[in-house]
Amino acid sequence: MQGQRGVVGWTLVRIVFGLSLALGHGLPKVTGNMAGFAEGVAKLGFPFPLVFAWAAALSELLGGLLVAVGLFTRPAATLGAFTLAVALYRHRVDPFGTMEKALLFFSVMVAVVLAGPGPWSLDAKVRRRL
Repeated sequence: MQGQRGVVGWTLVRIVFGLSLALGHGLPKVTGNMAGFAEGVAKLGFPFPLVFAWAAALSELLGGLLVAVGLFTRPAATLGAFTLAVALYRHRVDPFGTMEKALLFFSVMVAVVLAGPGPWSLDAKVRRRL
């Protein structure tokens, strides 16, 4: 990252995408109709669809929150990227506008895995104290 503007920009991307994933996608699944979501997971062929539905919802909710604050960032983004890869597979036959959200979230989660959380994160704060 080049300079202070790069740090601010990356932090903004991490926070906005993390919170959007958590609050816009994970929270509604956790607080909504989990049985209905599990039916969709079952149609994808996953065994134990309710378990996988909860895993996906929690990876979006908790993983998104962790990415936003930059704590356990790479593992959280890895789980989020895996969940979003499944979402991309599920939406592969949908119009591009439908699958676009999953593609954007997937891309940012992979970027977070590759680049890390940056210096304005709880991970960086923990590393500085060690």
